[in-house]
Amino acid sequence: MTIPMWMLLGFATWTLLLLMATVGVYRWVRILFSNIPIASFRSDQLEGEDWYRRGTRAHANCVENLPVFGAIVFVISALGIDGPAVNYLSIFVLTARVCQSLVHVSHVQTDTFVAVRFTFFCVQLVCFLALIVIAACYGA
Repeated sequence: MTIPMWMLLGFATWTLLLLMATVGVYRWVRILFSNIPIASFRSDQLEGEDWYRRGTRAHANCVENLPVFGAIVFVISALGIDGPAVNYLSIFVLTARVCQSLVHVSHVQTDTFVAVRFTFFCVQLVCFLALIVIAACYGA
């Protein structure tokens, strides 16, 4: 497996771990030990403690970006593109994603923390765009 594929697998794994460690724990404990009905967790009305709401949004951010990274890695792999630039950019994507999620979940969102989180998001966007340019130039 190539480095971009490993990073995609890591991204998917991180998405699941984040779900289980935040949203899952919050809901499972309440459903199993507090007799709260499953239907009480509505997707259109986010309730609960602040860290739970942040965890839900952090997980949603991962879910929103996972297919984008997946499509990019698919094209890179289909074209047989390999090299240090592609590898490092892919590593930066996963690293920035994990950092963004951790900042999102672990801190109350002041202007400073939102700016840090946004910086990690921008790193991912730049890496996505760079990988797309590499793929487009290689495939042209």
